[in-house]
Amino acid sequence: MMSRILLTGFEPFGGEKVNPSELAVKQLEGKTIAGLEVVAGVLPVVTVKCIDEAVKLIEKYEPVAVLNVGQAGGRVELSIEKVAINVKDYRIPDNEGNQIRYAPVVEGGPDAYFATIPVEKIADSLVEKVIPASVSYTAGTYCCNEVFYGVSHYLRNNKPGVLNGFIHIPFILEQAAGAKPPRASMPLEVIVKGLEIAVEVVAEGLEK
Repeated sequence: MMSRILLTGFEPFGGEKVNPSELAVKQLEGKTIAGLEVVAGVLPVVTVKCIDEAVKLIEKYEPVAVLNVGQAGGRVELSIEKVAINVKDYRIPDNEGNQIRYAPVVEGGPDAYFATIPVEKIADSLVEKVIPASVSYTAGTYCCNEVFYGVSHYLRNNKPGVLNGFIHIPFILEQAAGAKPPRASMPLEVIVKGLEIAVEVVAEGLEK
């Protein structure tokens, strides 16, 4: 059986009609990239449930790598996240109305986990291929960071050989057109190409 990489996006939140992370991972679902079969799922923007759904997908597909993707309105490039912190501090309620403040993602868990995908190499490869990208050292304190930390915690304790990381992506053009004040955005096809390149770099790392 071909090795799999799991890509996850999120459902829309914060009043948005779409979430580009969901759209992007669905475009790659079923493709084979550098010898890896892409499987995909969409996570709820709801505390705890977002991690539970991610873990269910990991157990279902048994991937060799997990790449979680999330929308970060205001960012102008693909942000390859380096670190997840053990903090939940929601600036807005989640999709079930929970607004968590100053709480740990995992009670008694480590302060932080570092991504195990080749973060710097992914960022460099994207820039070389003329896709705006950089390494980021803050995944926030909302559901994106919660999933990044929760998946990291699960894998380290249950499947330590599985690589994982998180990529934040900007709004797409549809979310920016006519917005007041103006919003930074990136075409969806560029985001999809960027994620494809990221998967290629992860696959290269797995071969070594």
